[in-house]
Amino acid sequence: MIQWRVAVLTSYAASGVAFATWVSRLPAIRDGLNLTPGGIGLLLMCMTVASFISISASGLIVLRLGPKLTSWIGSCMVGAGLVTVGVGASIAANPAVVATGLVVLGLGTASWNTASNVEGAAMERALGRHVMPHLHGAFSLGTVAAAGFGAWAAAVHLAVFWHFLIAGVVVTGSVVTAGFFFRAEKTAAPARAPRPEETDTFQDPSTGPLPIITAETGTAAAPLDNKRLVALAWRDRRTLLIGVLVLGLALAEGAAGDWVALALSDGYGQSDAAGAVGYGLFVTFMTIGRFAGTVILDRFGRVVVMRWCSATAVVGLALFVFSPVPWLAFVALAVWGLGASLGFPVGMSAAADDPVHAAARVSVVSTIGYGAFLCGPPLLGLLAEHFGILHSLLAPLVMLVVSFFLAPLAGQTTRKSMEPNEAR
Repeated sequence: MIQWRVAVLTSYAASGVAFATWVSRLPAIRDGLNLTPGGIGLLLMCMTVASFISISASGLIVLRLGPKLTSWIGSCMVGAGLVTVGVGASIAANPAVVATGLVVLGLGTASWNTASNVEGAAMERALGRHVMPHLHGAFSLGTVAAAGFGAWAAAVHLAVFWHFLIAGVVVTGSVVTAGFFFRAEKTAAPARAPRPEETDTFQDPSTGPLPIITAETGTAAAPLDNKRLVALAWRDRRTLLIGVLVLGLALAEGAAGDWVALALSDGYGQSDAAGAVGYGLFVTFMTIGRFAGTVILDRFGRVVVMRWCSATAVVGLALFVFSPVPWLAFVALAVWGLGASLGFPVGMSAAADDPVHAAARVSVVSTIGYGAFLCGPPLLGLLAEHFGILHSLLAPLVMLVVSFFLAPLAGQTTRKSMEPNEAR
């Protein structure tokens, strides 16, 4: 069980490393290709579109291949994408090559993230307690580590190619190695209606029964195929509402990543360095919230925690927008980061309560959540043109209020032992 947990933590951390690696060297890529801000935006849109396509198909992919093989393929694509971006930025000096690398990066990352969430949810069910916040905290630690290495690489003028080659090897190698210890394997739907002992668990001599991901059998004669599972997930009311719940908190997280530094500069007259410190403060408290989240969730249950997260994020975001003095805006960022910390992990846990439907439902919630994370912040730029950067952040605040009222949806689970206090 310890090896399994370390393996899944490694997968999440590697995803954070991959994300922060290319983000940390965007200035070098821009300078190497002599791109305007509009050109950078077009490059990023290539990755955004590829990620959205991949996350939309990720449920079928994970059901077809299983979390282990999906993670292997996805991480290999991410490694290849990083190297391709490095070649385009440092050797070929060609935006088309960089764009191709970002497309491969986006396609690999999105399906790999869904596989990691399915694997993590299976481990959570096996343990009978919450671990998803720790897993997403590992992602945050990976981003911090990679951002630090990226800052060093930029300071010593390490070529983007060599930087991305190192990162690609580390990411792919660590995930391929970790995958050997994954346990939430997919099994094909049997030709007859299975007995519970055949489908719900497999027996491991060291850990006892562990839940696995299975395809659903509708009847003995007509098992449901993978496409049908995904289609049913998109029509499931609770799954869609959990996606909206995650959407508000994901939009709050994504908006901070893209707009906090600029908002501090334009709205409060702070320097670029202070803007970077502000975002670092947000990420730090979000990481703290994720690592503290397992204890809080075990004590109070999902519903109470999701209400607290939504309300805290509303307070922090509102205080940041309307703060009368700059120092209070920095305090608001800490509150905002704590509030946004548990939206994704708890949403993934809620979507994966039923092991039969886990991959399909996680893919739906991931599509909605990552869609908000990736596409929401650019749309806020349109609002900022008319209302200013600070006041454009009121849009995520509205969605956070919606998340607050949808919090009870996170408490419905087929494994009651995990939610001892859900009746609150």
